[in-house]
Amino acid sequence: MSVWSQVVGQPAAVAELQAAAERATRVRFSDELEDPDASGPAAGMTHSWLFTGPPGSGRSVAARAFAAALQCPHQGCGDCPACHTVMAGTHADVREIVPEGLSISVKEVRGTIDVAARRPTTARWQIVIVEDADRLTEQASNALLKSVEEPAERTVFLLCCPSEHPDDISVTIRSRCRAVRLRTPAPEAIAAVLVERDGISPEDATWAASVCGGHIGRARRLARVPEAREERDAVLALPRALRSAADAFAASDAMVGAAESEAAALAASRDEAEREELAVSLGAGGTGKGTAQAQRSARAAEKDLEKRQRSRLTRTKRDALDRALVDLAGYYRDVLARGIGASVTSTHPDRATEVGHAARDSTPEASLRRLEAILACRDALAANVKPEIAIDALVTALRAG
Repeated sequence: MSVWSQVVGQPAAVAELQAAAERATRVRFSDELEDPDASGPAAGMTHSWLFTGPPGSGRSVAARAFAAALQCPHQGCGDCPACHTVMAGTHADVREIVPEGLSISVKEVRGTIDVAARRPTTARWQIVIVEDADRLTEQASNALLKSVEEPAERTVFLLCCPSEHPDDISVTIRSRCRAVRLRTPAPEAIAAVLVERDGISPEDATWAASVCGGHIGRARRLARVPEAREERDAVLALPRALRSAADAFAASDAMVGAAESEAAALAASRDEAEREELAVSLGAGGTGKGTAQAQRSARAAEKDLEKRQRSRLTRTKRDALDRALVDLAGYYRDVLARGIGASVTSTHPDRATEVGHAARDSTPEASLRRLEAILACRDALAANVKPEIAIDALVTALRAG
């Protein structure tokens, strides 16, 4: 299977990227023999690309598949070492900036750019993939802009972010990139991938694809992980738990507590492994001259690691809460659609009975106010409002209607 088989439900984008990868093979660099079909390093090839699309549409997967196609002698065959290593994230000439914390620092960007400006070691291109480019700090964005404006002859930048809006990517960077716009995959396409690639039963795949909101990774987790289904059930039970103020605040505490537990569970084993690795690299357990001095100088490195781990934990917790809020927004969107008689696909088709009761007991105006409250809560969390305060305000607004 070619690398393009992993880009689900994006035929137009795949066709565009395949054509670009084929044209890239005809590019001739200044240190290569001239080709009469190419007019220089930029012939038929763009050095900066911007992949946009809603969460779960596969922005980073599409970028990685394109990187593999550029490095592959057969434009993404899926079988050669270049394809395997790029898709696995181990290719020597493909570097990825993946933010684990709340933002991408200028230090990380500069370090990657310095290496990417060098001549490739095993392939034709040096490629930099920036996942979640909307998390670039202002200084990091400015540092990246300098390289995007004047890229090295063999360097390609592949940036991924939700949209081309200035809140997600700076206007100057956007203007220097070729845009690849992805869409939300159809449930049928997601279900087919879960069955064919992940070995999930057709029944589970169809259900997960119908309730995942077009997010392929979420569909896979819902189909495979019982805890993910339990978390979703708990969130969708929230509207029925708002009969009194006490119930509302209990639901708020449960929602925040679930996010904290999930984040702590994901962080525990990884944090410990990182601490052990750092200790060994700094001479823990060693003997001999200089060991004591090395251990004293390790304190700064340990503090830096702790800071990064705290930032990652905060982001993981925030992502868990945001996922819950998206599910909740989908529920009230279904209630609103049922209330006004709109013929649209349900976000939560397995909750049709509950949605019908909620639409009967409420009004479209109340459903719309609740949706606005959820969006306001997401904005508050993005602005670093304490989760307990943001969620308490949300459940109060949901109860009030």
